Amino acid sequence: MIDHTYQLVFIGAVLFLFAVFASIVSRRLGAPLLLIFLLLGMLAGEDGIGGIQFDDVEAAFLIGNLALAIIIFDGGLGTRMDTFRSSLRPALSLATVGVLLTAGITGAAASYILDLPWQEGLLIGAIVGSTDAAAVFGLIKNAGLNLKERTGATLEIESGSNDPMAIFLTITLVEVLSSPAGLSGWLLLVELVQQIGLGIIFGVIGGYIIPAALKKVTLPVSLYPLMVFAAALTLFGGTSSIGGSGFLAIYIAGVMIGTTSFLYMNDIRRFHDGIAWLSQIGMFLILGLLVTPSLLPPIIVPALIIAFVLIFIARPLAVAVSLIPFHFPWRDQLFVSWCGLRGAVPVILALFPSLVGLEHARTYFELVFFVVLTSLVLQGWTIAPMARWLKVDLPVSLKLPSFRSTHLPSNPHKDLVVYQVVASSRTIGKLILQLALPDGAQVVALIRDEIPLKSEGEILKEGDQVVIVATTGMAEKLAEVFSPALSRISSKISSNFFGDFSIRPNSSLGDLASLYGFAIPDELKDITIGEHLTAKFRGRPVVGDAQEFPPVKLIVKEIKNGEISLIGLKLNQDSP
Repeated sequence: MIDHTYQLVFIGAVLFLFAVFASIVSRRLGAPLLLIFLLLGMLAGEDGIGGIQFDDVEAAFLIGNLALAIIIFDGGLGTRMDTFRSSLRPALSLATVGVLLTAGITGAAASYILDLPWQEGLLIGAIVGSTDAAAVFGLIKNAGLNLKERTGATLEIESGSNDPMAIFLTITLVEVLSSPAGLSGWLLLVELVQQIGLGIIFGVIGGYIIPAALKKVTLPVSLYPLMVFAAALTLFGGTSSIGGSGFLAIYIAGVMIGTTSFLYMNDIRRFHDGIAWLSQIGMFLILGLLVTPSLLPPIIVPALIIAFVLIFIARPLAVAVSLIPFHFPWRDQLFVSWCGLRGAVPVILALFPSLVGLEHARTYFELVFFVVLTSLVLQGWTIAPMARWLKVDLPVSLKLPSFRSTHLPSNPHKDLVVYQVVASSRTIGKLILQLALPDGAQVVALIRDEIPLKSEGEILKEGDQVVIVATTGMAEKLAEVFSPALSRISSKISSNFFGDFSIRPNSSLGDLASLYGFAIPDELKDITIGEHLTAKFRGRPVVGDAQEFPPVKLIVKEIKNGEISLIGLKLNQDSP
């Protein structure tokens, strides 16, 4: 018995090591890392070279739920509150209306293709109805994409908040199929309101209590991340046990905790990022072990057809309908549609029929697994090329420079922040005294070639590190001071994306029309270009937003303090 235990430890550790090193292969091949984890699990399984027999559905369900909770919480910690607010409404529309439409269309197709009763077809549709936070968060991050703010934030919030609807639909249909008497529509509505309502309420409560507790208790430094980890899982388990959505609660709490000013918040984020990776690896290895590849061939053709309907019909239609009130550009809509990746969530939901003993439970699981595999291969492998083709990926040069910060032990309201002067930074060639720092920020050191210098009379050069003491919460705003200067960005990158000319937002749209010979309605002639673009994008323009007046294309090039400050002008381009 003891020897067997050590063997399990050895095998598990080896699998994890292979999964970690698989990230190298993933980068070189451009393959989705989650797909690699899944394939490793299958190779280790009973039909693979490992020969491990694993069919414990309850253990897989428990591990999967815990892993998902951790991944979603980590995603919440990394979501900025300002992007959360700006993209909340379209994301919630996708998380509710979008999931319902996706489940309905896919379910109808599954019922027809497999010749199943409509309830069983809808069950399959509900299981694959939601996008997967682990897949979306992981693939966008690993691909190094710098998505337009509106698009990226909408995808992240949707993938973190759409699980409650899919879980509700799945549980409801499982109950309908397992209960001859059926369920009343009123009870279903009450259950849905309860899931979402309790998830929001307890998420907000946890989002207030956990940061408050962090500031009150005194612990060894290494215990603060563990305290947040334990509190988050307590919130997840407690909310789920009383009928609420634990996933929604833990995501909301994560967003609120992530915006907290706390001395060891960077340590907390790094810890949870590592735990989230561990969870992803463990979850996909377990799900891979659970699959028996030799049983898949009979369902390959119907699964491929259902996956085709899901990816090319159901998801695009659901996105188009859900985003009607928000006037998303069609390129953004198409990319959001393509990022509807299916991952661990559908596979875990596919275990519900087995837990209650439904007749075709194994078929549901194998079918859903193959649909997920198709989604990861087809969509996951092409996310980066699709982003560039649709022009929703901004030039990497426009990313804010990274920085490291920590609270001053003597003053929790002050941060010590270190910025690196990157190649295209607008600060290159300036004296330290010329930096336009906001009130509450002061340069305390300049480090060049690992040697501290007197900062006052030095001219900044590429590679310098500038150490600043600033009011807590100011670090990201300060990063804008060190951000790339548009004039220093590679001319090829700049002209390819923004065009060869730059114009000010206070220029008249009528004057521009006269200069380039295009027609505009009379009511637009007296307004400025900035006013027009701001109105077109519902008062929330982001860098990369564009509109064409053939032969001219106007692209938002720079935004300061929430307002357009510079516009790119491109000639003879296709419509955005």
